[in-house]
Amino acid sequence: MARVAIVTGGTRGIGEAISLALKEAGFTVAANYAGNDEKAAAFAERTGIKAYKWDVGDFDACAEGVKKVEEELGPVDAVVNNAGITRDGTILKMSREMWEDVIRINLGGCFNMAHAVFPGMRTRKWGRIVNIGSINGQAGQYGQVNYAAAKSGIHGFTKALAQEGARFGVTVNAIAPGYIDTDMVAAVPADVLEKIVAKIPVGRLGQAHEIARAVAFLCSEDAGFVTGSTLSINGGQHMY
Repeated sequence: MARVAIVTGGTRGIGEAISLALKEAGFTVAANYAGNDEKAAAFAERTGIKAYKWDVGDFDACAEGVKKVEEELGPVDAVVNNAGITRDGTILKMSREMWEDVIRINLGGCFNMAHAVFPGMRTRKWGRIVNIGSINGQAGQYGQVNYAAAKSGIHGFTKALAQEGARFGVTVNAIAPGYIDTDMVAAVPADVLEKIVAKIPVGRLGQAHEIARAVAFLCSEDAGFVTGSTLSINGGQHMY
């Protein structure tokens, strides 16, 4: 029987690439999404991957979402915490709501999902949790104190939870992508994007499938001795 994986924010961008990579690796994948029903339905029809709607920032919704996936697909063996939002602004222009929204979803979502799946993984003595951080959680970024704080928190969360899961066969790792060619990055003004690319030693943006392949490895049997690690995939922009 195929192992089951949940990918949060799994119907678009990097999340879609991760969902597809895990399916190709033999997982039965559940792709979580938060808002766009039409695009989620199109994704499910195009890929054959079932989409499930819930807010990862809601503790109870995560518990219910995981329960539904397990009832329909089987016990969850892997979770990829990819869902995230931005609410950018300098601190003088950032409202409390902008701060709390990003922390609740980007960092809180990791806790909520891990809390929902960890007991089962521990009991079955096998599990894979992969948290998607960011280069901006490692190096910081002007106008992103909320996003940088959340992503930096993910890296610490990963190291701590890895210690709890290690003796039960549950690995916990993070990936810190640099600038990836997604819709979010495509929305950056051309002149700004040009400056960003100029700072990347390999001279280009990353591709979503390059992140997805790393996730697939970390979720595999072969990655059982890798835990508590953060893999930076950023073209050499930030060596950490």
